[in-house]
Amino acid sequence: MAAVLMIEDDDRIRMSLGLALEDEGYTVRSAGTAEEGLAAQRADPADTVLVDLMLPGIDGFECIRQLRRDGDVPIIVVSARDDTHDVVAALEAGADDYVIKPVAVKELSARMRALRRRARPAQASTLTLVFGELEIRPQAGEVLLHGELLSLTRTEFRLICELAEHAGLVLSRQQLLERVWEYDYGDDRLVDVHIGRLRQKIEDNPSVPSRLITVRGLGYKLQR
Repeated sequence: MAAVLMIEDDDRIRMSLGLALEDEGYTVRSAGTAEEGLAAQRADPADTVLVDLMLPGIDGFECIRQLRRDGDVPIIVVSARDDTHDVVAALEAGADDYVIKPVAVKELSARMRALRRRARPAQASTLTLVFGELEIRPQAGEVLLHGELLSLTRTEFRLICELAEHAGLVLSRQQLLERVWEYDYGDDRLVDVHIGRLRQKIEDNPSVPSRLITVRGLGYKLQR
């Protein structure tokens, strides 16, 4: 049974969403502050963490950054804030997904299941995929640049493997949402922000990318 940690300061939401997730088969633990949530996750890691942005004390953005520094747990923001700046800032802080309140529990549960499947592509290549100084080893779950192992989140790893398996081909944002996030529909910002984060790790000069290329109006491709 998957364990979920919910970091949410609203008692009513914490109770109602917790009960709904338990009905979906999850074991739910909750915390009313980021400090409590971070301590709980460090003491007994959950499989997925849900984070509100408007928290007392340490806010949700800093909470996400600390969770991400601690490990690769899937993080979903659950917030009433839907401004583009907030969505992008949360994803750039290290969140894997962003859900707007009020929450449709069935959709949230589906997204959580998809996140937990992302440790590696379902049919990962047994080959090492080489793009100059960039090496991708799908079966081993490793990506190296100049011989140094990179630290990628599971979403970033899925994303680069999907692009590498289709090297030289342009994949649209919708295709990437379907293949990496496993969503029939979704927010293009998920793709764009994760592409930006990935570039920070695999490009020698992220502002002038030479490996992970934007094809204007079409999507993205990884080129040798």
